Amino acid sequence: MAIDDGHAVDYTAVRRGSPIYASDEVEVGRVHEVLDNAREHIFDGIVFDSNEGKRRFVDAPEVARTAERAVTLNITASEAAELPAPERKTGTAPGLLGRLFRGRR
Repeated sequence: MAIDDGHAVDYTAVRRGSPIYASDEVEVGRVHEVLDNAREHIFDGIVFDSNEGKRRFVDAPEVARTAERAVTLNITASEAAELPAPERKTGTAPGLLGRLFRGRR
């Protein structure tokens, strides 16, 4: 079964509440916030609310596709369940880009 997620969109167009699917087509949660480095216009990752009620962070390299109606990861549901919580409530993530650009103003 293929996920009917609509047309591909830029990460900046992903809407809060959009479902997030793992590579094995299991819904693992809903988008809470899309993070980027605004100055550099670089996608950092997505903070999402898992189906278990935990807030998690998925780093940009693990995001396979951003589309009109969903986000698809390139990791499995079991791998998504092991993702870390974001380092702060919003705006900073434990991903590579978050680490590289932290403190730059």
